[in-house]
Amino acid sequence: MKKVFVVLMVIAMVFLAVSCSKGKTETATKATTQGKVFNIYAWNEEFKGFFEKYYTVPEGVTVNWIINPSDNGIYQSKLDEALLNQANAAADDKIDMFLAEADYIGKYVDSEYTMDISKIGFTNASTQYEYTIKAASDSNGVCKGVSFQCCPAAVIYRKSIAKDVLGTDNPAEVQALIDTWEKFDAVAAQAKAKGYYMTASFAETFRTFSNNCTKPWVDANDKLQFDDMINAWIDQTENYIKNGYTLTAGVWDQEKTNQMFKDGKTMCFFGPAWYYNFCMTNAMDPVQGCVGDWCIVKGPQAYFWGGTWLLAATGSDNTEMLKDIFETFTKNEDVCSKLVSNENQFPNNTKVVEKFANDPTYGNTAILDGQNDIAVFAGLAKDIKWENHTNYDQLLNEGLQNKLQEYFKGTVDKETAMKNFYQYIKETYPSIKL
Repeated sequence: MKKVFVVLMVIAMVFLAVSCSKGKTETATKATTQGKVFNIYAWNEEFKGFFEKYYTVPEGVTVNWIINPSDNGIYQSKLDEALLNQANAAADDKIDMFLAEADYIGKYVDSEYTMDISKIGFTNASTQYEYTIKAASDSNGVCKGVSFQCCPAAVIYRKSIAKDVLGTDNPAEVQALIDTWEKFDAVAAQAKAKGYYMTASFAETFRTFSNNCTKPWVDANDKLQFDDMINAWIDQTENYIKNGYTLTAGVWDQEKTNQMFKDGKTMCFFGPAWYYNFCMTNAMDPVQGCVGDWCIVKGPQAYFWGGTWLLAATGSDNTEMLKDIFETFTKNEDVCSKLVSNENQFPNNTKVVEKFANDPTYGNTAILDGQNDIAVFAGLAKDIKWENHTNYDQLLNEGLQNKLQEYFKGTVDKETAMKNFYQYIKETYPSIKL
């Protein structure tokens, strides 16, 4: 019996050794199947900067950034071309991850070119804002990516002008005076009487209205529909142009951004944290700017603007790194905290947001003179909804504004502007029924 026992023990030990060896071999094989080149498509270098500061690339992996400007659809065009060739591309040329904005993310998450992130081992956390998950999910609720930021937006007002117009620059008092569109319009008249503009672009308030639409641009039968909120924006803008409450400049036009200098005459701008941190450089100019002369409040309605989503490309051979990137920029509290303290971002992590919102020593000194913008945005973020979006949104929103700008500038009448918009739809989306 002892001999039999010894023989059985030897067999068991040999089997265990073989199993362990096999396990190590399988693990090694799995590791070697991960690619050595990680390709990322993006339209600017904002996330690239965060990535290079806060993400540790695995040893032996080369990160390749393919950056094309978003102007005139160049980014999407180049990305689409690469995605069409993805299946036949060499391993080192395959897209592993690409970035998308809110205006067109649906086009990609509802396609075969993005993959279910649960398949690479990533699970969305309760600390991520729900709308960011919903935006990255297809029509069946399958999530295809994550966002490293949340983008609640606010009214960014000039304190010195508010003081002159309203008699106060205190955020709570200013908010109480503009917390409905009726009040906002009334203050616009007061500002005009004092020689100021309420806004600096005919399209400044567009996203606030469009984010609160109760129905999509196109219904289930492919029929175009104008929501009441879109019509309300048109009515307001007509009134603002007629009364001189705003300029006819576009959102990104130099005429508007010049109003951010200290000699500007505009009281309110609309945008999220990324807007005043990255796009209001005139306000932060050390000579011509007005740093510290700004505060943010909710304004008439909660809304969001933009956001950057990181999507997992089907066919990526770097799934382990994909998962690690997603976790780093959503679940890693140290990295998310640095996005706030070092980059003035509003992170997609409610626990980190709560920490900064309740920190009496925290404030945005870059432009807001120490105001705790995280505390303001924390309340606004809870009201963000992802509803009534379609894959047509970006071009329909832009097309409407572009065609109506001609009317607001006085080069065509309203009827012609609307005819031009409908013609634009026919040419851009022939399937839409007018």
